Amino acid sequence: MGCCLVALVLAGAPRFAVLFYWLYRPVAVSHAFNSILVPIVGIIFLPWLTLMYLIVAPGGINGFDWALLGLGLFLDLGSYGGGGAAKNRRDR
Repeated sequence: MGCCLVALVLAGAPRFAVLFYWLYRPVAVSHAFNSILVPIVGIIFLPWLTLMYLIVAPGGINGFDWALLGLGLFLDLGSYGGGGAAKNRRDR
């Protein structure tokens, strides 16, 4: 399971990785999130952060886990910002 999840993440497909994890381990996802709405919104808007949260949530969030969550947020915001910058360059 871990090998496939890593392969999907490295391929740049965090949404597929979260969905695969959700299908493979639905109990772990239900323990990480209290409702179904939060992971669905996370998959749509913040897929990297949602994936990082699924990775660190089972053991509780403390210490280095905050850095991983920050990395997930940074990757999400970077993808939004990078898309806007590329659009601005095309429009010139």
